Amino acid sequence: MPDHAASRTNYLRPEILSKIGGLELRARSVVEGIVSGMHRSPYQGYSVEFAQHREYVPGDDLRHLDWRVYGKSDRFYVKQYEEETNLRAYLMLDCSASMRYPEHERSSGRMTKFEYAATLAASLAYLLVHQQDAVGLMLFDNQLRANLPAMSNYAHLHSILGRLEQARLESPTDATAAFAQLGTQLHRRSLAILISDLLADVDDVIRGIERLGQGNHEVIVMHVLDEDERTFPFVDQTLFEGLEATEVQLTADPQSLRTAYLEALEAFVERLRSACVNQRIDYLGVSTNDSLDVVIRGYLAARLRRIKSRV
Repeated sequence: MPDHAASRTNYLRPEILSKIGGLELRARSVVEGIVSGMHRSPYQGYSVEFAQHREYVPGDDLRHLDWRVYGKSDRFYVKQYEEETNLRAYLMLDCSASMRYPEHERSSGRMTKFEYAATLAASLAYLLVHQQDAVGLMLFDNQLRANLPAMSNYAHLHSILGRLEQARLESPTDATAAFAQLGTQLHRRSLAILISDLLADVDDVIRGIERLGQGNHEVIVMHVLDEDERTFPFVDQTLFEGLEATEVQLTADPQSLRTAYLEALEAFVERLRSACVNQRIDYLGVSTNDSLDVVIRGYLAARLRRIKSRV
């Protein structure tokens, strides 16, 4: 099993969390700050189905204190019921081989796409658990590789970090198969946060994203690309190798390819963005050069403005 302290060091970076720790992802109120910035509660009424305990915080209803637990632990805990969880979020993280890029530059301190995406996922998981919302994790490539249910305690956060550490970036992407499996895991109305480079057939990706939104789920697409992929900065004769199709190798003059490549990338991204807009799905394009705290802060602030404009 991975060491939890190492997990926190690798994917929960203090310099990032110190800047975003004041922001909230849940939506218990439509108008009160970032607390309502991510999601209107899909749950109505009150369920008698016990879900879990959580530590008492000032303001909790004293009627739900569990005195038996207090007698054993000398600490106050309240009973939390299924309908009390205001937000149930699932982090859907791409662990396909293409996420290894740039695999030859680890010594430079530059993050691969997966390291960047995993740090983003860990930061969001931390914020959700910190505010006692439920978060789960799904890892996928050409199939579902890990599936942790949505829970809202710190032991579960450590489990999420452990699964991130164990990810093996070996298999190719199969958007049709993977998204079909991802969609079947959302049994109740949830917030699905997809973090991926989305490097697959664009029609398959769009159908998969649309499928995630079925069942009245809310979907956020965080499209992570390396800065090389966004700008194609290569100058000299270069050997291009396939990460998912390792037999593919091409030596070429990148300057002769740049214009066509950037046009193809722009068309690809625009199709994804347009499809998301048409389905009322949030699309966020992210470069691995972007500061993570700026990405999260900026997205939440923009989302909050949109929510307030609808009130």
